[in-house]
Amino acid sequence: MLAFVVSVRPEDVEVASDALWGLGVVAVEERATADGGVELWTSLGDTDPTTIEWPAQWPWRLVEVDERVADTWREFAEPIVVGPDLVVRPAWVPYDAPPGTTVLHIEPGSTFGMGDHPTTILSLRALRRLVTPGCTVLDVGCGSGVLAIGACVFGAASAVGIDIAPAAVPTTRANAAANGVAQRLTVSTTLLGDVTGTFDVVAANILAPTLVALAPDLRRVVAPGGALVVSGILAAAHAHVLDALAPLHVVATDELDGWVAVTLR
Repeated sequence: MLAFVVSVRPEDVEVASDALWGLGVVAVEERATADGGVELWTSLGDTDPTTIEWPAQWPWRLVEVDERVADTWREFAEPIVVGPDLVVRPAWVPYDAPPGTTVLHIEPGSTFGMGDHPTTILSLRALRRLVTPGCTVLDVGCGSGVLAIGACVFGAASAVGIDIAPAAVPTTRANAAANGVAQRLTVSTTLLGDVTGTFDVVAANILAPTLVALAPDLRRVVAPGGALVVSGILAAAHAHVLDALAPLHVVATDELDGWVAVTLR
């Protein structure tokens, strides 16, 4: 498999790592270099790195690595507690759920999205509040399908997931089946600009530059009276995203570890 390797200055490690987590990667390894710099090693799955919005100040390269070594992170995976009664369980990790707990079973495969990044946790919390029985949901940049599947489990009549990564389609379908919602969830590589109709709830957990670029279509697909949840954005730097989404206005902002999920109507 190919590793996505980013070169950064030591003082940029935290911000660059956050940017990688914002892409939905499942692990990031830091390696010191001989010249005093740092390399961040991760995997983008089947996604072509030329299709992502990556800051130019941090050069990257692809390196062939042994897939058996790359998967060692799985040995340390644990259930992710999203809320008092909501847990995301890595599909291979045993978990004895307390009574009344909703458990989402997720296998990321080669896609983004185990569910442990703050932006995913925040998005799930927002969807838990917004999804009502019988509503329709669109998950933009669905990755492994965590948000779309969660919406169905929460009671949505149907959910649509879209992602530019081809690997997202079989992975999301398999996870939907594992969670018993396959009949209510559809997934494809359809571009947001080609999506027709509107949805009661739209979720987009992607990086800020992409949110800005997609803003006109994000507004378009939200049904009258519906809600838009955007995440993948930093608490200290997301005003430009909100400006691009006007006239939708903020009704809630949730923050975790320096990241936010914003609900707009």
